[in-house]
Order: sequence, then C-alpha cells, then structure tokens
Amino acid sequence: MGTVNHPEELYTFAEGAPTVPAGLHLIAGLTGFADAGSAVAQVTSAVLEDLETELVAEFDPDVLLDWRARRPVITFEHDHIAAVEPPRLALHLVRDELGQPFLFLSGYEPDFQWNRFVRAVTDLADELQVADTTWVQSIPMPVPHTRPISLTVSGTRADLVEQMSVWKPETQAPANVLHLVEYRLSELGKQVTGLVLLVPHYLSDTEFPDAAVAALSGISSATGLIFPSDALREEGREFRTRVDEQVAGNEELQRLVGVLEERHDTYMEGNPIASPLTGVDGQVPTADAIAAELERFLADRRPDGDATTD
Repeated sequence: MGTVNHPEELYTFAEGAPTVPAGLHLIAGLTGFADAGSAVAQVTSAVLEDLETELVAEFDPDVLLDWRARRPVITFEHDHIAAVEPPRLALHLVRDELGQPFLFLSGYEPDFQWNRFVRAVTDLADELQVADTTWVQSIPMPVPHTRPISLTVSGTRADLVEQMSVWKPETQAPANVLHLVEYRLSELGKQVTGLVLLVPHYLSDTEFPDAAVAALSGISSATGLIFPSDALREEGREFRTRVDEQVAGNEELQRLVGVLEERHDTYMEGNPIASPLTGVDGQVPTADAIAAELERFLADRRPDGDATTD
C-alpha cells in the first residue's frame, strides 16, 4: 500500500529549521476564499516583514494548489524573466515585539486534499506541542466603517467568546479550511480560537487597514502577543479620512451609511433586533449601492495612500 495518504508528506521541514520550544501559541491565517479588507494579507505582511522570523516548514503547492486558478507572479525585465514568485504556504517561528516566540501558519488556502491538510496541521501542532491555536478570517458584512470592527469568536475559549464575540449567529455558511482545523482540534480536546472579523461590505475589496488592526488586536487578546501596528493605524486614519470626505460630499452615501449606523447602534444597545445585518424594516443598503458611489475613489487607491478624485 502506498503512502499517498500520509499527511506528513504534504510538507517539508526547512533545512536547518530552528528548534521549536514546546508550549507556543500557533497563529494561522490563510487567504483565498474570503479576506474582506485584505485583513489576513495585511496581518501576514506585518508579521513576516516586520518581525524576526525563521522558516520551520513549507507545504507542497504541487499537491495542494490549483496553479491555473492562482498563477505565480513573474517579474519581466525588458527581454527576460528576472524572478518568479510562486504562492507559498508555510510555518514560521516568529518573535513578537517583546521577543516572545510563536508559530505562524500563513499563505494560500489549499485547493485540494483538505482532509489530509487538516490532519497535517493538527499533527504538526501535536508534534510541536503547541499550547493553543488561534486563527483569523475576515468576511464582508453590512456594517458601517464609522464603527469599530466587530468579531464573531468560536472555539473552546468560553472566556474569549463572552468578552469579544459581538455577533453569535446560528447559521450555515461555506467553510474556510481553518474551520475544519478548529473542528478537528476541538474533537481532540485541544484549545483553539477562531476570530472572524465583520468588515464593511462596501470596503471588502479594498486594502482596509482597520481590518488588519482589529485582527492583530484580537490575536493579542487571545494570546498576549504584541504585534507592530503603528503603521497600519496611521494608514487606517488616512484611509478613513478620505472615505469620510467622499461620504460627506454625497447625500446618497450619507443616507446609506446612516442606515447602517442606526441599525448597528440599535443592535449594540441590546434592543430587539435579532441581527446587526437586518434592520426592523428588513432593508439593508447593498454593497453595490454604496460601492457605486465610492468605486472610483476606492479603485484608484494606491499603496502610498494616493487616490484620484473628481
């Protein structure tokens, strides 16, 4: 019988991989299915670019990835290909701003072999004797950008659910592969927390810095780790200012955002609205209705914060 089903064959430990101390936090965030506001992508950049990291293991994209759906990026210089940047799914040993070590699983969400991948992650967590697992995702919701980003918290930490989870729905929804990891870890009696950020639906296709800040804050609350966020906070202030300027100059936008604010505030005050997503009248401003007014501004946003406006 072959070894095709052996989960450990999905990844390779890095040459000269660091010794991983027992009892670390495992943080996970994967992109590909839903990453509203590019929260997970920005968290990944903040961790891997701004903190001290060492590669522990890397997963095999030839097994897990649909290359035609998520093609590698090339750098073409005049007459030749100067570089190829394939998607990566890897586990790093990282030290936070206080020097505290933790494990960070980041990269693409697998297209294939989910059950085997889930087994690989849970086996790695067991082998490396992690203390707990915290994963993060962001999804678009009809909530206003003028209010703090809320969370739905799942997992085995009742204290975190009580403290942090604003919306506790009973629903069915498409799964992220990390939902399956959480489910399996819970079955094994391991400590695991899922943090799902509720990002304004009309900003879901942008790089919304506040979403990343909220994600890092949530992870900090769950683990005690400290992350670099000053640059993201400054970018967030600039981003909100520019969006607010657009809203202030458009009565239709003011009305739509106002409806979202009213429903959000009513829900947060504990009044009898079953969900922050649907008002008493059942009417929800659509993402298209708001985004149509913001489209040019948001589409022209550049990494340096520049935007083109009329």
